Amino acid sequence: MESPIFDVIVVGGGPAGMLAAGRAGELGAKVLLVEKNERLGKKLSITGGRRCNITNAEFDNHLFLDNFPETKGFLFSPFSQFNVQSTFDFFTDRGLPLIVEDRKRAFPKSEKAEDVCKVLDAYIRESGNVEVSLNEGVANAIIKDGKVIGVRTSFGDRYGKTIIFATGGYAAPETGSTGEGIKMLAKLGHKVAEPNPNLSPLRTDVDWVHRLSGVTVEEMTIRFKQNDKTVFKGTGRLLFTHFGVSGPLIINFSHRVKELLKTGLVTAVVDLFPNVNEGGLDSFLLDLFKTQNKKQLKNVLADLLPNKLAEQILQFPGMDFGGVPVNSVSRDDRKKLGVLLKNLSFGIHGIMGLAWSIAADGGADPKEVNFKTMQSKIKPNIYLVGDTIDINRPSGGFSLQLCWTTGWIAGTHAATFAANEE
Repeated sequence: MESPIFDVIVVGGGPAGMLAAGRAGELGAKVLLVEKNERLGKKLSITGGRRCNITNAEFDNHLFLDNFPETKGFLFSPFSQFNVQSTFDFFTDRGLPLIVEDRKRAFPKSEKAEDVCKVLDAYIRESGNVEVSLNEGVANAIIKDGKVIGVRTSFGDRYGKTIIFATGGYAAPETGSTGEGIKMLAKLGHKVAEPNPNLSPLRTDVDWVHRLSGVTVEEMTIRFKQNDKTVFKGTGRLLFTHFGVSGPLIINFSHRVKELLKTGLVTAVVDLFPNVNEGGLDSFLLDLFKTQNKKQLKNVLADLLPNKLAEQILQFPGMDFGGVPVNSVSRDDRKKLGVLLKNLSFGIHGIMGLAWSIAADGGADPKEVNFKTMQSKIKPNIYLVGDTIDINRPSGGFSLQLCWTTGWIAGTHAATFAANEE
């Protein structure tokens, strides 16, 4: 073989792959990091609106893993080795302090995702043991006598004692997450789930929602109903879009909405004043109308809601009294307005596709991975990290923490495995 034999080949230069390569190199392994894009961390550099929600600052492993209800049993072992505190320590020790915002979301204090990439790039290079190859796509694994001995790339055959698959999943394919690694794992005998958008905005065909594109409601409660019964609800920020609705709360609910749609129609009901009941809202409107009795209703409503939303509400059937002074609004019309403000309803017709998704279902069956080492149970010298494994989780830093944890462990154990190989 003319090509050198590396101790560890890491396929994919995203967050999990970069940490895995750096860790293996730190332990003395000779590492090749192969990335098909023109740079490392392409998707990482734009995540979180380019601010990078680096983790979720829940330091209790049990409480953190409650956010992975379907796979938490697999994750206790890896999180006992590298957890949220480990992530904080890793980045702060390398000169990148973190700040914590609402919902325990942690960001670099600089609020620049690019700074996270710089820390990882420096970590990769500090040992002198990691060779980085950019613009190199991987087509297939090379197998000899039933064992994976390397990968076939656009640059030729690359040989390694161990291979770490860190190719990501299917979400945001424009950044290179197109699932090649998962397809390779299927060829190697792994059972893989088909790609499916998971953390994604919701789609509706209702025109009035589309007309509100760009409007944000900072605090509302949204209920998801089926067969006239509320199945689940939550309070948070809502963003109207040209295709439906988005925002952190909506995206975190999308997986449950997707499952609900399999059994029938789903209706979303938005309460714009979640802190009062209908009676309390009516009393508030009555007092407001008394103090501003000469103003037209449309102007009073515009003081309470975003302008476009106030205008849209007054275009609903039966709401044709926006141009009259509030002292002329009848008791019945006022109550009708209050009911509408607490019950803006529209059908949900699906969730947006992979291009819109923060994360996607799909990847290798977690039952086929040894989570103590991230080693494949099908081919013992390959390792799986991050989105190559079918693990459902919410937004808010949980995806990246999964990358840090699995990447660190795979890098550690792949280096150890290679050291023990003849």
